[in-house]
Amino acid sequence: ILIYLFNFKIILGKNGVPVAENFRLEQSTIPDTVQEGQVRVRTLYLSVDPYMRCRMNEDTGSDYLLPWQLSEAADGGGIGVVEESKHNNFAKGDFVTSFKWPWQTVAVLDGSLLQKLVPQLVDGHLSFFLGAAGLTGLTALLGIKEKGHVSAGANQTMVVSGAAGACGSLAGQIGRLEGCTTVVGIAGTDEKCSILVSEMGFDAAINYKKGNVAEQLRELCPGGVDVYFDNVGGDISNAVINQMNKNSHIILCGQISQYNKDVPYPPPLPPEVEKIQKERNITRERFLVLNYMDKQEASVIQLCQWIREGKLKVRETVVDGLENIGAAFQSMMNGGNIGKQIVSVSK
Repeated sequence: ILIYLFNFKIILGKNGVPVAENFRLEQSTIPDTVQEGQVRVRTLYLSVDPYMRCRMNEDTGSDYLLPWQLSEAADGGGIGVVEESKHNNFAKGDFVTSFKWPWQTVAVLDGSLLQKLVPQLVDGHLSFFLGAAGLTGLTALLGIKEKGHVSAGANQTMVVSGAAGACGSLAGQIGRLEGCTTVVGIAGTDEKCSILVSEMGFDAAINYKKGNVAEQLRELCPGGVDVYFDNVGGDISNAVINQMNKNSHIILCGQISQYNKDVPYPPPLPPEVEKIQKERNITRERFLVLNYMDKQEASVIQLCQWIREGKLKVRETVVDGLENIGAAFQSMMNGGNIGKQIVSVSK
């Protein structure tokens, strides 16, 4: 069986910017026979995510993320359909997912890596299991529940950076569902800001490429900021922290502005911002959704319910073809997506 493998060549180092040319497309073969405990799958959807930038370094800076290996297929979140199974949990025609899905059109996988999906939970939108009903949605929901300290009736204001991205677009909506009275997003284009307000229920959105972010935050959050869902770090986060209230909370989800730099994670704050954080007793702890997997099942059920009820609006940016996954990754890292960036491999 001929398949396509994405092999990549790391030529950028910790301070480089990833580009589509870091990946290459090859033809290869997979075994003709499926061994006991294995499943042959056809890939339907693949996910590209900011955390993958760390996997392009020999040292990922994390003990739970292994680096991608040169001239081997990259991997990440994926969804496919079972074509042949020698594993008791799966049958031909089942839809399955894995966090370690190789970037291939067809693959033979160990069945222990797979989870069976129920398409009806998301009204048949299978790709949602890579985003709003998957790890992305879990990150937004559990981040807010575990680190945001949101409580209904407390009149809290939430700010979300990277607000039009996969996680940010969900976090603002979930913040509202959990009880925040004011939700403000920060994004990079007028189109993104418009979608946040008109489709996703944000009260306001700031285009950080236009005007002064700090001034706009003061106008939109006159009572200060109580919860900050931080996806970007850097200057934007410094401006938000300046506007945060005493005993407020930062949900440290991502720092995409810092991923192409050789800095520790989480990146240290500038001294004057760190002083504000300490004086106002603002919590800023690393958040890792994998630490809360005991709450995964109930949380996914909640997310799916919100999606079916129309309370959680889902946006995707879909690119067709495995051959375009490198370009999709580059575009996502540069903010080219609205909502979750998905690669559709086959129908």
